[in-house]
Amino acid sequence: MATVQYPQYSASGLSPAPLASVAGRFNPSLRQVNTIHVGKRRLMKNQWLFLMLLSLFIFITAEALPPQTATEKTVSSGSTPAAGLGSQLNIQKKISGVITDYNGVPIMGVIIQTIPAGTVEYSDARGNFSILISQDCQQLVFIKNGYTQKTLANKDVRPPLKIQLTRDNTNIADSTSLDKNLPKSLSEVVIIGYGKASNTRTKKSHEPAAVIPASQMITPNNTTTLSSALQGRVAGLLVSKDPNRAALYGNFPANDFAESYAHEKEGGFKSPQSSPLSTFSIDVDKASYSNIRRFIQQGNLPPSNAVRIEELINYFDYQYQQPKGQDPVAIQTELSQAPWNPRHYLLQVGLQAKKVATDQLPASNLVFLIDVSGSMNEPGKLPLLVSAFKMLTDQLRAEDHVSIVTYAGNAQDVLAPTSGSHKQQIKTALDGLRAWGSTNGAGGLEKAYQMAEKHFNKNGNNRIILASDGDFNVGATSLEDLEKLITEKRKSGIFLSVLGFGMGNYKDDKMELLADKGNGNYAYIDNSAEARRVLLKEFGGTLFTIAKDVKVQVEFNPDKVEAYRLIGYENRALADEDFNQDTVDAGEMGSGSTVTALYEIIPKGLKDAFTPAVDSLRYGYALQSAGQAASVQSAELGLIKIRYKTPAGQKSKLIRQLIADSSLPLASASGRFQLAAAAASWGMLLKNSDYKQSASYDEVEKLIQKPLAEDKTGQIGQFLTLVQTSQALIGNEVQGDAVQKPPVIRPVPRPFPLPRRHRGLKEAPPVAKIIPAGQAATEL
Repeated sequence: MATVQYPQYSASGLSPAPLASVAGRFNPSLRQVNTIHVGKRRLMKNQWLFLMLLSLFIFITAEALPPQTATEKTVSSGSTPAAGLGSQLNIQKKISGVITDYNGVPIMGVIIQTIPAGTVEYSDARGNFSILISQDCQQLVFIKNGYTQKTLANKDVRPPLKIQLTRDNTNIADSTSLDKNLPKSLSEVVIIGYGKASNTRTKKSHEPAAVIPASQMITPNNTTTLSSALQGRVAGLLVSKDPNRAALYGNFPANDFAESYAHEKEGGFKSPQSSPLSTFSIDVDKASYSNIRRFIQQGNLPPSNAVRIEELINYFDYQYQQPKGQDPVAIQTELSQAPWNPRHYLLQVGLQAKKVATDQLPASNLVFLIDVSGSMNEPGKLPLLVSAFKMLTDQLRAEDHVSIVTYAGNAQDVLAPTSGSHKQQIKTALDGLRAWGSTNGAGGLEKAYQMAEKHFNKNGNNRIILASDGDFNVGATSLEDLEKLITEKRKSGIFLSVLGFGMGNYKDDKMELLADKGNGNYAYIDNSAEARRVLLKEFGGTLFTIAKDVKVQVEFNPDKVEAYRLIGYENRALADEDFNQDTVDAGEMGSGSTVTALYEIIPKGLKDAFTPAVDSLRYGYALQSAGQAASVQSAELGLIKIRYKTPAGQKSKLIRQLIADSSLPLASASGRFQLAAAAASWGMLLKNSDYKQSASYDEVEKLIQKPLAEDKTGQIGQFLTLVQTSQALIGNEVQGDAVQKPPVIRPVPRPFPLPRRHRGLKEAPPVAKIIPAGQAATEL
């Protein structure tokens, strides 16, 4: 190859490389040589960079490893270098399995603990679990109150594990024997789920909560420590070492609890000689159950007025038979012993609404009425609310239309009626919501009704869905003003459903009133799972009414019944004459929904402490003929009557069904009967009812076993866990029902995120200081 030289430039000391590059443009051979030269230089540079990074990695890894002792550096004859490295890195493996009793029933809330490492996991509602164990682990321990502890040696652990626990005779609430098996760090703490123990907001205040030292925890009624009470009771609770907060939900300091609940006097026994008729409006609301669950998961028992026993009973699906005739509602009854007093009867009255396929439901004109006031600026409120409405949006059809109205200090239209086929447009509007300002709930309701009336669908489902914490503080705020407003608006044929969110300042009494007077239903959303249940699984029952103004009247046979008592429904009681008055408002039943009512009955001739002392009547209840009397005495316990209207109807229709005088022993009763009885017993224990008699948590657990074996949803297992946890929480009740506190003036939150604190800034940011006029000159 010819070489080109440039002596004139070499003599001057200049590098010939620039000119060689230029010459290469005209000489292909020279250009190739230059390219090879540059490529070799780049390769050498990359090799040096690689070696530098490798050296840095080895240095960092060596610093991260613990220093070796002389013993660690010496490898014995029975070990290998690979084994020594494995012990240093403490390699972990994941073990999974299922835990049941000897009947094959899954056990929820079992503690799975490694010893000596102390890693702790819990079994879920189906008994499934998974845990990481290291080579240092010697044993795997399975602990559950009421069951014999089981221990497996590490060498015997072969996944997948199938663990069977047996019941023991120790006291369920006594966990002293279990405390010694747990690491010290767990036996000295209070375990909670979510919440806040301080009014100070920090960057970490929305992280999962958990372990707060018992000595630092503020409890409403600190009569016992929760460390022993909750051993093995609550599955899946997260923990935190931050003593200043308990994240999304947590224990209430006594001076921070500002929730309000309506007080209703519990119904007592009545004599059929003087009061043969029992009349009430049906109730499909289930808010009380999920609200109570929220309290229990916080580590507290609810205030007594938060417990509405009929809503605990109605939370479950009893799978009654579908109506077969023209009527959209069917009646079913079952009679057995009362678990809390075997000498009394318990009558279960079940109503089943006809299930209508989604594609056969009428088109919907929906208005999402969303509270975006400052009180909604918490993780368990507006963010959860938006997530819930997105779930509902996914269920909409093209023929359904949605509008969005928000309210804070003022109400405003956010989204004009939009077809369900434009789901992304609806979700985008929801994502744009921000919480700020005061709460003009009445103004929001007015605007929502205007929107619904403007786009009213004569042949469809017209409904407002209100989502709020109920903390109205502008406009009409009293219960009387709100009742007057809603009573007038319901005449328009627009239904009102209510979804409750949040805690601390939650106004349950207002939310329930709005739903009752607005011809709608009421649910409390405490988590995403509840949102899915209400808005997805029970979509038709929540949003589509098939029978309105449904009333129930039961007439008891005085020859069979000494006294009777309707359990719950205190705020749904009606006068006997209201049953035939079509102008009297009552509850609604949605597609596929169920209603269950329980009557406790004292049989004829039994006199006890609950038998009413009523004089016999001179002009009392009498049957028309002796033949009819003999027939009734031998076969009939009573008569059930139901009145209902079609969604667009104004005149009610009547359904009648006799109640046979035929009872079963409690052990032979159906699973649905025992489930309803368990929910009622639990409610009476939570309320500390005057009529709980011999009801106990142990008895409630026994009643749950049969429906638990038949359950395919996991709902009954969760119910059992709540019952067990509430027993452990006795003495930790939240105090203060319907607390009326003076208004607290809070700064109005900004409608945009606050600037984040710099990571390196340890001190609090400067706060504006108000200086009196007389001191302004000297201060400045």
